[in-house]
Amino acid sequence: MKAMILAAGRGSRMRELTDDCPKPLLRVGGRPLIEYHIERLRSVGMTDIVINVSYLGEQIMTALGDGARHGVQLRYSVEPTALETAGGIRHALPLLGEAPFWLVNADVWCDMPPGMTAPLGDDLARLVMVDPPEHHPGGDFYLDETGRLHEQGEPRLVYAGMALMHPALVADLTDNTPCPLKPCLVNAIQQRRLGGHHHQGKWSDIGTPERLALLEQQLSHQ
Repeated sequence: MKAMILAAGRGSRMRELTDDCPKPLLRVGGRPLIEYHIERLRSVGMTDIVINVSYLGEQIMTALGDGARHGVQLRYSVEPTALETAGGIRHALPLLGEAPFWLVNADVWCDMPPGMTAPLGDDLARLVMVDPPEHHPGGDFYLDETGRLHEQGEPRLVYAGMALMHPALVADLTDNTPCPLKPCLVNAIQQRRLGGHHHQGKWSDIGTPERLALLEQQLSHQ
């Protein structure tokens, strides 16, 4: 199975930390964030990895190269202008192929092994969902007892930035056009083709300097 790491974002909430350094290269525990994802993907046999880049993307490509140092093959989907999540995935489809792939945001931290969800079957995606953190108490979707995601319902969970995804979820989008992911997910819900997996282990959205510092503290105590 191939994998894709989303690494094109500006990281504007990190402010001065990302003025000269792309968020995926911010260091925690003595190494860049994105290296943790690469090593975890390699540990489960996902060695063909696509990374989308835009903001300061040259730095990412220079730092990681072709992936040989990490025992993987890295290929880059370059976005001259950031295409948002769904647009970025759509632009990378020629590199990803036609089979389901594992998707992970570069700026999340999770102890769940990559790919550890049920197979897609007829679904377009299966999202990893977590309990709402303090900064997003309202949640994103409701996950029912059969593993189906819904726009309405309680309790609501938050999309963790990791998913098993079929290319068909975004294949009909116009290439090189910015597009967020949520409308694609809502469309899949309406087709009854969006599943979810409730992860109850460790997870963090590293979206602010404070959360980055907290993760650093947590890693130092492991």
